[in-house]
Amino acid sequence: MKKRRLKTRLLITLVGVTCAALVIVALAFNLSVRGYVNARVNSQLDSISSSVFDDRKDGRGSWTFDDRPDKATGARGSALVLSSEGELIVVLRGDEDTARFIAESYGSGKLTAGGKYTTLKTDDGVYAVALSEDPVLKNAYIASFIDITAIKGLASRMNIILTAVIIAAIMLCVILSRVLARSLAKPVQSLSDYAHDIGEGDLEPREMDFKEEEFSGLADSMSRMAAALKESRSRQEVFFQNVSHELRTPLTSIRGSAEGIVCGVMEPKTAGQTIIRESDRLTSMVEDILFISRMERIGGAENAEPIDIRDVLSLCVSEQRAEAERKGLSFDFDFEEEPAQVRIPEKDAERIFGNVISNAIRYAKSTIGLYCRASGESVTVRIRDDGPGVPENDLPHIFERFYKGEGGKHGIGLSIAKEAAEAYGGELTCGNDGGAAFTAVFPRYQQ
Repeated sequence: MKKRRLKTRLLITLVGVTCAALVIVALAFNLSVRGYVNARVNSQLDSISSSVFDDRKDGRGSWTFDDRPDKATGARGSALVLSSEGELIVVLRGDEDTARFIAESYGSGKLTAGGKYTTLKTDDGVYAVALSEDPVLKNAYIASFIDITAIKGLASRMNIILTAVIIAAIMLCVILSRVLARSLAKPVQSLSDYAHDIGEGDLEPREMDFKEEEFSGLADSMSRMAAALKESRSRQEVFFQNVSHELRTPLTSIRGSAEGIVCGVMEPKTAGQTIIRESDRLTSMVEDILFISRMERIGGAENAEPIDIRDVLSLCVSEQRAEAERKGLSFDFDFEEEPAQVRIPEKDAERIFGNVISNAIRYAKSTIGLYCRASGESVTVRIRDDGPGVPENDLPHIFERFYKGEGGKHGIGLSIAKEAAEAYGGELTCGNDGGAAFTAVFPRYQQ
């Protein structure tokens, strides 16, 4: 489809609308003036014809019809009597030359009796003529006529003035539309250039001041979007740098152990244990990274089947019990009998609470407490260890990706837990209560 510039479209639209409006006004004005003139002319001619008819019928020798100029037409009434053959019988009032011209026009068929008046043009002017039967002479007509040259000239002059006004209005509309189009096209072009720069990777926020509120709002939204994209890109770059660094460490250990086996400088069993341990670490990191990628496509809690959080917590504990027992830790369950159902995919729920429990196992001294309650419209889960707690300077950053607190590892598990919890309408927070305490609150599923 052929595309047009904004200026062209505005110009065509405004000029078209203006022309249409002015043409309609001109037509309405002309029709109104013509109707008014016709009505006044017919009224004056009817008055003349009636007066002449009554005077001739009564046999009076003087004609009493009003000789004053009509207020609308500005003309005095005149009359004559002519035969059906077009012979001028008598001029009752008016110019002789005009009377003969009217008689000749009747003889040539330009005038007919009855109906509306007829307009006749002479060298001297324009006349409106109406014929009616004469009450005295048979086969004779009374021709009433008035000079309408002045009112026709006035209508013509008004049309000329109106045409000039239309042309001037169109020219003014063209000028104004060009100015308006330029004032609109300039900010649109500026915003288009900014969008192009964003697409090319220039994510610097810009202050763009426009007179129009809508353009200013759009510019502010684009600037905020650019700032958000810049921050996201920065986080992504840091994320991949950290991922690269964290992946490099286990890969180096695996390669070193494998080379030690090949070169015979390490016992195969010891090296194999290192390879298995670091491979598990790599697997965990890769799964975390894939989970982060999948979270961007999470459809929301409304698409998930309801699950009982108590079952998920028990399953997470069961999966990590061996590691906890190896460190001499025990679990203290505080669950109530009432079901604590939420809408979260079971695998994602395991990821959320599994990461938190794994973190508790890392720092606990002897006991890890798990609390779960369903109350009102929410379900609350609390996982607390009896370790040293989270240092105050680490608390604001505990959920940041790859943030390493004291004794931490690659620092992505808690970040995943928090982002996943929020993706399903929940909230995960951390504090200290005789050790690190993580509290998760989710909307409760109620049938």
